[in-house]
Amino acid sequence: MTDKKTNNNTPAENGSAAAKPTNQQGQASANASKPQTSAQKEADKKATSTAEKSAPEAKATAQPAAPADKKSGSKTGAIAIALVIALGAGLYYHGHQQTQTQNAQVAALQQQLTSMKAALAANQQETLGKVEQSLHGTDVSITQQEQSIQGLQLALAEMKGRRPNDWLLAEADYLVKMAGRKLWLEHDVVSATVLLESADNRIAELNDPSLTPVRKAMNTDITSLKSVARIDRDGLVLRLTSLQEQVANLPLANAIMPEAEVVEDTTVSTSVDDWKTNLMTSLQNFSDHFITYRKRDGSVIPLLSPKQDFYLQENIKSKLETAIKAVYREEGELYSKSLVMAKDWAQQFYNQDAPETQSFIKTLDQLAGEGIEASYPTRLQSQPLITDLISERLRNQVKPISTEENPA
Repeated sequence: MTDKKTNNNTPAENGSAAAKPTNQQGQASANASKPQTSAQKEADKKATSTAEKSAPEAKATAQPAAPADKKSGSKTGAIAIALVIALGAGLYYHGHQQTQTQNAQVAALQQQLTSMKAALAANQQETLGKVEQSLHGTDVSITQQEQSIQGLQLALAEMKGRRPNDWLLAEADYLVKMAGRKLWLEHDVVSATVLLESADNRIAELNDPSLTPVRKAMNTDITSLKSVARIDRDGLVLRLTSLQEQVANLPLANAIMPEAEVVEDTTVSTSVDDWKTNLMTSLQNFSDHFITYRKRDGSVIPLLSPKQDFYLQENIKSKLETAIKAVYREEGELYSKSLVMAKDWAQQFYNQDAPETQSFIKTLDQLAGEGIEASYPTRLQSQPLITDLISERLRNQVKPISTEENPA
């Protein structure tokens, strides 16, 4: 009886011992469903180790039981161990997945941070480049302005230290150049001579012996200009203009008839033998008192019509206008041909006995004999000398501003 009680108690004890792992397994499964922290993971590991230790103790306690009880206890322990191992593997897998996810997020954040740092560095580099470029351009501008100011200050200092008489030399150079323009462009010898004389007076006021060669060349030029023939172009043009106005007052010639044949005067002779000739001569002399007959060879030129008279006047005026232009251009051949043609038309179509026509033709002859061409010097000896002198004394004193290349 005692043995049976003992055996009846043993299964209960085994059942209670087996119930404990089942409760621990339920707690472990409940805890596994929640997110595990590091502290919870350590607690789970301790509980697992405690369960493993309690399993042998339960086995040792159950050793005195019957063989059937031993088999059921070993199965329950194996199941508990398998559950613990599965729980540990699940916890390890879950922790490993979370670790990989966190590592991926950290790597993405690190990559994003790296790209942001690179973009920020590029923006900073670009901004610094622009600032440096602006500063470099500002430095270059300031340097150039300083050099310009220094050059102007130097030029101003030299201008202040220059003698007032130097401006007389520059004025003489200007007068010589103006004389050359008057001579070659306008053929105005008188004005060119006056300008050269004024330039010589400016150089004389300097009282500088080193300018003697310039004055010598200038006086040579003045002498050569004075030897050029003087042409009164204005006078010639005024006289030609007056002839143009006089054309309308010229009287036209009458019909031009050829010269009549010369008729010999016949007289009555005193010889009786010439009675027939004397009779014819007497009859001829008697008839001449009533009818005169003269024989002329050639055609008669009729008078001009009013329309032709107008064209004649305009043609003569046109030739005189051509002569006026030839005076200013110094075209002697054209000038002479125009006046000769105008004279021929006047002699042919106007009354030669009229005083107006005679005065007109006489004036044309006088004007045709006037010379309108002159030989001018091809160069002025004083011009290159005074130009070189100006370059040496005045222009070279103002030093050009040196432009130094700034390093990039």
